[in-house]
Amino acid sequence: MSHAEDHAGTRRDFLYYATAGTGAIVAGASVWTLVDQMNASADVRALASIMVDVSGVQPGTQLTVKWRGKPVFIRRRTPEEIEAARAVALTDLVDQGAENNNLTAEADASDQNRALDEAGEWLVMMGVCTHLGCVPLGDGAGEFGGWFCPCHGSHYDTAGRIRKGPAPRNLPVPVAKFENETTIKLG
Repeated sequence: MSHAEDHAGTRRDFLYYATAGTGAIVAGASVWTLVDQMNASADVRALASIMVDVSGVQPGTQLTVKWRGKPVFIRRRTPEEIEAARAVALTDLVDQGAENNNLTAEADASDQNRALDEAGEWLVMMGVCTHLGCVPLGDGAGEFGGWFCPCHGSHYDTAGRIRKGPAPRNLPVPVAKFENETTIKLG
């Protein structure tokens, strides 16, 4: 074996390992880029949860805030609205599920399972019609004194439950809780 043949084998081995190493680095960088782009952006992480001051919300009025790009209705109900919602039999409801992310999926749509507090004064729901994603009108709109979606005629009662129209489900209740007497945390 000559000295030149010995170098040729070494050079060939070097080129093989260098090419394989470069390919592994390029593949790793590509995979890292693909995985990293799937992470939530900073603006989305910032809106994962928000604090809402409800100290100015009077009984019979509502506050609408934007959370995760969608409207959220925060209503402080009157005793009459609470009474009307609690008087409805579950058998009269189109959707008998609570649609409340604070409870298990098996929870029924009773007013107690839809309200944020035990007294039923506070109601927090996503303000998006479950039919085609329109934003319903509030402040006693519709046939049941709650919300009304004029786009397709869905009527919601004072607990945000669908009562009439094409919407298949109640307005969903997001994860929410009182942080203190005047602040609700969404998310």
